[in-house]
Amino acid sequence: MKNAAPDIDTYIAEFPEDIQARLQEIRATIHKAAPEATEAIKYAIPTFVLKGNLVHFAAFKNHIGFYPAPTGIKAFEKELSAYKQGKGSVQFPLDEPIPFALITRIVEYRVKQNTEKKKK
Repeated sequence: MKNAAPDIDTYIAEFPEDIQARLQEIRATIHKAAPEATEAIKYAIPTFVLKGNLVHFAAFKNHIGFYPAPTGIKAFEKELSAYKQGKGSVQFPLDEPIPFALITRIVEYRVKQNTEKKKK
């Protein structure tokens, strides 16, 4: 395993330009949906934090991985059914458009979830 990048800019710069563009778009989409979230590298991948881990994303050979936690996957089960999934992850193939509107809704859901969890 390679060393983790120190920040998201460095992480993104390690990929070819076409992948960099997609990663930057995902990053901007998350920022817009969760403007108060901060950026970090956790588990060696880009992470947004707001009252705990919010979402993570990462580039791979054939897909972009998006990690909104198991609750984020479950809440959008129907919309995500077209994509390969894991317990808390979904894979967006590189040969298909990235569903930015869906990412926005998932991030907004996770913001609400984390905020409500912190209130308790």
